[in-house]
Amino acid sequence: MRTQRQVVDYSLQKRAVLRDVHNGKIGTLEVCDASPYLKSAARFHGEPTDDRCPICRRDNLTLVHYIYGDELKQSAGQARKLAELPVLAMTLREFQVFVVEVCQSCAWNHLTQQYLLGRDALTADELDQVEAVAASAAAGRHRDSVPSFPRWDGR
Repeated sequence: MRTQRQVVDYSLQKRAVLRDVHNGKIGTLEVCDASPYLKSAARFHGEPTDDRCPICRRDNLTLVHYIYGDELKQSAGQARKLAELPVLAMTLREFQVFVVEVCQSCAWNHLTQQYLLGRDALTADELDQVEAVAASAAAGRHRDSVPSFPRWDGR
């Protein structure tokens, strides 16, 4: 996604936790502690992956995207589908996204990534183009002139 910035990847931390689990320093009950709310968010708002759970290896992991930001007001802290994020990024100045992976079988969960999204990262030309599209959509015109922004593929 074009407006994605300040990406923090937690893969090294995940590797350290998994190493400690496999070495017996940490019990599986300490890392397989997803709350019922997180498991529910994974079921209804999550994006399935092709990666197997590193603990139980029964199910594939699900990614849940949580959003936080001042402009979100009551919506802050909600889980959203990945497809909703570009729309929010074009309408809000800035908000934080936290990506959590969840196994619905054993309740493994880990924060995998966080990043900022929003219009603040757009150049003046891109911002003018987005505003023109929004104005034409509000006027009831067809969406033929919608600019194509590259999709974020989760990497």
